Amino acid sequence: MELSSDVIRGFSDLMILYILQEEPSYGYEISKRIRALSDEQFVMKETTLYSAFKRLENNGYIESFEGSETSGKKRTYYRINEKGRAYYDDKCREWELTKVIIENFIRR
Repeated sequence: MELSSDVIRGFSDLMILYILQEEPSYGYEISKRIRALSDEQFVMKETTLYSAFKRLENNGYIESFEGSETSGKKRTYYRINEKGRAYYDDKCREWELTKVIIENFIRR
């Protein structure tokens, strides 16, 4: 069964911030981590990912900076800040409430 992106759309920020808590990273690597952590069941589209970066940065949850790989290629990296950590905690609580509510509508 394929997972609809509509189901996860509201939690893309949570996924990105989760990964950035480990260490600063760049778009492609974050995309690969999301895919791996979801056991290949979810792929965040590039447009969704970069829209989320822009939104998170505009809201003051993450900061971007220029860095380079060992190959010398310049990349835009992102790191979470304290405001972003607090927002991540809020999104986790929101998810817990969402699960409780939706479970009331699941018939097994």
